[in-house]
Amino acid sequence: MEMKEPTSADKPEQEAAVHEAAADAPEAETTAEAEALKAEVESLKEAIARKDKEIAELKDKYLRTLAESENVRKRIRQQSEESIRLQRENLLRDLLPVVDNLERAVAAARGGGNGKSIVEGVEMVLASMLDFLKAQGVTPEESVGRPFNPAHHEAIDHVPSDTHPPNTVVQEFHRAYKVGERVLRPARVVVAKGAENAEPGDDDKPER
Repeated sequence: MEMKEPTSADKPEQEAAVHEAAADAPEAETTAEAEALKAEVESLKEAIARKDKEIAELKDKYLRTLAESENVRKRIRQQSEESIRLQRENLLRDLLPVVDNLERAVAAARGGGNGKSIVEGVEMVLASMLDFLKAQGVTPEESVGRPFNPAHHEAIDHVPSDTHPPNTVVQEFHRAYKVGERVLRPARVVVAKGAENAEPGDDDKPER
């Protein structure tokens, strides 16, 4: 097939086609950019929607956890109050036999007699109370004859003594009591400070 050379009459049509293609190129490029931007905006919208959903879910979990934590605190408080109430009732119930023995001692005292029944009643009350304290883990602590200890003793007086070393407990007004190894109440005691007229020992005599 023989190729036809373009003639001068065809040149205007070719130039017009080139100009038309050049004019359409920016428009096509602008449309592509707009489509890409639109796609990017849609992608950002979807990402924001996902994040909003995640935030809503996290907020819901937080509120649920907060409510559950508050319920747990309420249950613990109620259980603690109930435990305290039961312990208090048990303590008071254990004290009632002591009251019974005191009432018997008072009735015996009002009935007269030689006093033996009164003493026995008081001893019964004392024994009941000591048993009760022992059951609660409370034990008495002896102080007389032991060195003064400010953690266990409260000194109310100091007296001279020629039978006890200085700083030794010589008298007890009320006993100390402990719960386990802790002091529940210190003893009120009198402490020796040494004989007033004691002769100085050899180590205390001045050198000649």
